[in-house]
Amino acid sequence: MSIRKRTAILISGRGSNMQALVAAARAPDYPAEIVLVLSNRSDAAGLAWANANGLPTLVLDHKAYSSRSAFDDALNSALETANVELVALAGFMRLMTAAFVEHWRDRMINIHPSLLPSFKGLHTHQQALAAGVRIAGCTVHFVRPEMDSGPIIAQAAVPVLSGDTPETLAARILDVEHTLYPMALRLVASGRARCEGEKVIIFEDVKCESALYSPSP
Repeated sequence: MSIRKRTAILISGRGSNMQALVAAARAPDYPAEIVLVLSNRSDAAGLAWANANGLPTLVLDHKAYSSRSAFDDALNSALETANVELVALAGFMRLMTAAFVEHWRDRMINIHPSLLPSFKGLHTHQQALAAGVRIAGCTVHFVRPEMDSGPIIAQAAVPVLSGDTPETLAARILDVEHTLYPMALRLVASGRARCEGEKVIIFEDVKCESALYSPSP
């Protein structure tokens, strides 16, 4: 029996992607186990869900630390105490120091609601609509010190409809995030997705069934 990778999920809010990862990890053949849900906010709605589902949780209030590096030191200590091997960011609204990111290099992943490298930062759906793109989506990537950058592990795309608002587009993308993130964590935890330089190589490529057209031909 293969050993499952001990994984921590970091959240700042409701943690809907956290819930998708936890649901996937309940399968006995999933290569990651969720050993910690950590938040920088005690009022994060996702913490209540995690507690109700019997997951170990921890709050590290970033406001209690004198500097970003002091917070990251405490965060790193908590992760190492829990013997964490992989870190999955799921709406964790903190910029991390370069030292922390480098310490977890190729062991920390993030999901971003755009097709990177387009539309980094906040308000991604507004950015996409303002640019007039016909296809939008989400990206799971290894974390690097620069915000929303790093080798891309997996992406999913959705059509942008003429009547879309940031809210309707966000809902359509969030739906596919909940499928994409567990798949990407599976690839990383199983060793099928690995960094070679600054590019991810996927061993035994996942099946890609069809192209997405927007509008449809």
